[in-house]
Amino acid sequence: MRVLVTGGCGFIGSCFIRTLLDEQPDASVVNLDLLTYAGNPANLADVEGSSRYAFVKGDIRDLELVSRLVSDVDQVVNFAAESHVDRSTSERAGEFVDTNVYGAYVMLEATRRHRPGARFLQVGTDEVYGSVGWPDFPDEQALLRPSSPYSAAKAAADHLTLAFHETHGLDTLVSRCTNNYGPYQYPEKLIPLFMTNAIEDEPVPLYDGGTQVRDWLRVEDHCRALLLLLQRGESGQVYNVGANQDPEVPNIELTHMILDALDKPESLIQPVEGLRPGHDQRYAVDTSKIRALGWEPELDVRGGIEKTASWYQERRDWWGPIRSGAYREYYEEHYGTRLKS
Repeated sequence: MRVLVTGGCGFIGSCFIRTLLDEQPDASVVNLDLLTYAGNPANLADVEGSSRYAFVKGDIRDLELVSRLVSDVDQVVNFAAESHVDRSTSERAGEFVDTNVYGAYVMLEATRRHRPGARFLQVGTDEVYGSVGWPDFPDEQALLRPSSPYSAAKAAADHLTLAFHETHGLDTLVSRCTNNYGPYQYPEKLIPLFMTNAIEDEPVPLYDGGTQVRDWLRVEDHCRALLLLLQRGESGQVYNVGANQDPEVPNIELTHMILDALDKPESLIQPVEGLRPGHDQRYAVDTSKIRALGWEPELDVRGGIEKTASWYQERRDWWGPIRSGAYREYYEEHYGTRLKS
C-alpha cells in the first residue's frame, strides 16, 4: 500500500507518518510538504532513512506536481493547511483561503484525474462548528458556524471533499478533530507555548481568566483514529474525533495541570485581558460515530499532559532553536505588550 501524505513535516502529519509506518509494515509513504514555518524535517528524523519513506518538497497548489505524485498511490491524506487562528485574523487571511481551500481543490482534482480509485481523507477541525454552548455536543450533521478565516477555510475544504464524492464518485472522507497536543507541536499553540515558557521560567499568558473550554486530544490517539478511518470509514462520510473529557477541562485547569507536571509555581500565570478575535468559548463534539468503529483514546488528559511535559523537558534540542528569530518576533507581537502592561 502506498500513501501520499501532505503536510507530513507538521505536528500531526509527522505523527501520522510514524504511526502508519509502525503499525502497517506493508505501507510506504510519500510526504509532500512545502516546509513553511511550522513544517520541520526534524520531526521525522527517525524515519528519513527508511526505504518506505520519501520526502518531496512542494506545494499542494501545484497541480502538475500533485498529479504526478497521486498517480500511483492507494490513499491520500491531506493535512497541509495554514492552521493558526491568530495568524488568520491578520492581513494573512488570504493565505488561509489560498492554501486550505484552493490547495484542497487541487488535491481532489488531481486525484479525480489521475487516481480516481484512491481513498482521500481530508483532515479537518471541530472549529468549523463554532462556539458550542453547554451542554451541546454537535454531531457530524450539525450546522457549520465557523468564527475565523481559518475555520471558514477548513469548512470550505470539507465541503469540497464531500462534493467530489457526490459529483465524481470519489472515495472521500472527512475527519474533524478537537484540539491536539503532544510531541513536536510548534510552540505557538497553547500547550507547547505554556510548557516551553514554564520550563524557562517565563510568564504563561492566560487569556480571559482561562474560562475557555477545549476538548484536548492526544495526537497519538488522533492518528490511530485516522488509520482506522482509512481502513473502515464509510465513503462520503464525516467523522468527529475527540477525547470527550468528563468533566470538561477549562484552560485555567489545564494550565494548572501543565505547571504541576513541570513542578512550576502558579505565580508564572500572567493574566491577559480580553478574548482574541476569532477564538470561541467552547468546543465540543459528539464522537459516537467513530467510537462505534472501535476507537477510543488510550490516555486521559492528565496522563497525556504529564507524558507530553516529560517530552518537552527532555527535548530542548528540538524546541530551543525554534523559539528564536521569526517565532520570537511573532511572540512579542502577540503577547509582549500585553504582558508588560
